[in-house]
Amino acid sequence: MTEGRITVLVENTAGGRGTLAEHGLSFWIEIGSRRVLFDTGQSDLLLHNAQVLGVDFRMVDAVGLSHGHYDHVGGLTEILEVAPAAPVYLHPQALEAKYARREREGRQIGMEPETACVLRRRIESGLGSFTDGPVEIVPGVWATGEIPRRSAFEDTGGPFYRDSDCTQLDELLDDQALVLETQDGLVVVLGCAHAGIVNTLDYVAELFPNRPIRTVLGGMHLMRALPARIAHTIEALRRHDVQRIGPAHCTGAQATRELWDALSQKCFLCNVGTRIAL
Repeated sequence: MTEGRITVLVENTAGGRGTLAEHGLSFWIEIGSRRVLFDTGQSDLLLHNAQVLGVDFRMVDAVGLSHGHYDHVGGLTEILEVAPAAPVYLHPQALEAKYARREREGRQIGMEPETACVLRRRIESGLGSFTDGPVEIVPGVWATGEIPRRSAFEDTGGPFYRDSDCTQLDELLDDQALVLETQDGLVVVLGCAHAGIVNTLDYVAELFPNRPIRTVLGGMHLMRALPARIAHTIEALRRHDVQRIGPAHCTGAQATRELWDALSQKCFLCNVGTRIAL
């Protein structure tokens, strides 16, 4: 349990001077002497932001992927060129085809097939592993693996499918979060929380009994959420006594407003350039 910080490299909005924004998410995590990259945005934009923010990807010890959507894995090829020995940790279903329905048609929103092939070969050669269950990817940093879906009010947050005809629902079982063990408690870093933020926090509490969840940040995918779901989410954040909350990316404007209204003393901006002390 050590100290460190998180730097937001990619997000829908930019706050740091000289940084750029895109629809996506990427976090640079420094914990003790270890460096972890969580998600890679949708393009090579993270290379620009990393240079501006003083992040050296050659120092990365591990790469974690929250799930297989393009806005979280798009910059992966560039990262692996810079850090060819970096192990990658992801759920096996992150490599599968993924679609969203747009105007009665299926739009491909998953990982590029070539990237999926590269990742399979890397994992077969020992450079990383699949995360069906919890995996400690570096000391003090855990990938949750598959998150149990138990709440009746949470869903994946959108019309997601596994085929171009949009007939097979994608439950996004590849969705996972990172959990950081720090001196003050746990830090939960979300990609999109397609499993539901309440399911995610409840599962983290099971994995780490008697360890308080102090900070939660990242995408919460509440853009389509009904008021009742947002209310349940706020209640869960209170129940877990979370002290710092950084809604980002896919949380949605309405849900973000309600989180800030209800928990304003605990919320913080989570845009490109933000640095969060652990």
